[in-house]
Amino acid sequence: MHEPDLSFYPKDGKRFTEEERKALVKRARPVFLERVAYYAPLMKVTSGRITVRTQKTRWGSCTKDGNLNFNALLLLAPPEALDMVVVHELCHLKYMNHSKYFYFELKRFYPAYKEPREWLKKNGAGLIRMLPKEALKRKRRRFFFFR
Repeated sequence: MHEPDLSFYPKDGKRFTEEERKALVKRARPVFLERVAYYAPLMKVTSGRITVRTQKTRWGSCTKDGNLNFNALLLLAPPEALDMVVVHELCHLKYMNHSKYFYFELKRFYPAYKEPREWLKKNGAGLIRMLPKEALKRKRRRFFFFR
């Protein structure tokens, strides 16, 4: 696998400032748009809206409406990991589960998916720890009861 692009890493090498996090999301959007534009026609799928954010628990997701969500932190991973997540989410446009058919499709379009997946399992928590402390705090939900 290739090395990640270090120009995307925080300046102090440890944790993003809120401004750096926003800049990462802004830089990530065209990258994901380009990768989806490359793979989607090959896979004969069409996505809906593409959203890029910094999430603590997901690298990507696909809604039932065909909208795709990606984690900007994937820019800090090797490019193969980013491509694997893009193909993984595009496969969900055909199979909204992780059935054997889903994995047949994933292997068909990204046969080497296991190595990037293992890289993310091994190194992903370190990438998430680079988020600003404010972003890592758990948001409390407030419930209001009406009488």
